[in-house]
Amino acid sequence: MEGWNMRVLVADDDSTSGRVLLSVLAKWGYETVSAEDGEQALRIMGEPDAPRLALVDWMMPKMDGLEVCRNLRARDDDQPVYVIIVTSRSEKHHVVQALVSGADDYISKPFDTSELEARAGVGRRVVELQQRMVTHVRQLHEALDHVRKLQGLLPICMHCHKIRNESQLWQNIDHYISEHTDAEFSHGICPDCLRRYYPEVPEELPCQAIA
Repeated sequence: MEGWNMRVLVADDDSTSGRVLLSVLAKWGYETVSAEDGEQALRIMGEPDAPRLALVDWMMPKMDGLEVCRNLRARDDDQPVYVIIVTSRSEKHHVVQALVSGADDYISKPFDTSELEARAGVGRRVVELQQRMVTHVRQLHEALDHVRKLQGLLPICMHCHKIRNESQLWQNIDHYISEHTDAEFSHGICPDCLRRYYPEVPEELPCQAIA
């Protein structure tokens, strides 16, 4: 796996197991963060720059891995943490219990490094996809906010046709629309104004010819 400096949390109270995980993840290019118990892991994953990928041991003091998962899933987070439970428990009902508690994946101890690399890679791709989706949703909201600015009542001067903007300043209508849309303007003259202001110009002449 090509290293790309993604942050990953390793939560394991077994120092030997934790060191092995940290070592192999660092070798694959991950930026690692460690926690010795469930409470510390949950606290780290609540920080603004928290890792989006976590390998969490099932059996830990203060708070076990499944409780960590349940707490994480109870949060209102638009970028959830991808959690892989790491444990010596490998019965089918243990796997089901972990997934029902909110884990995204499961790997048994002693783990095979190639399997761990593959499962971590899946987590990385899911996190990357979630981050792209969050960015797209944010851009969509910004676009909708932009559209809303052009909705509703616009105060326009009945004589000069300037528009009063959000700062209560009067702007030329073309300047206002340029600031609030991607429209570009080219100036011409309509037939009525052609007759009023340029009576000497033949009406059959295209209006844009004198723009």
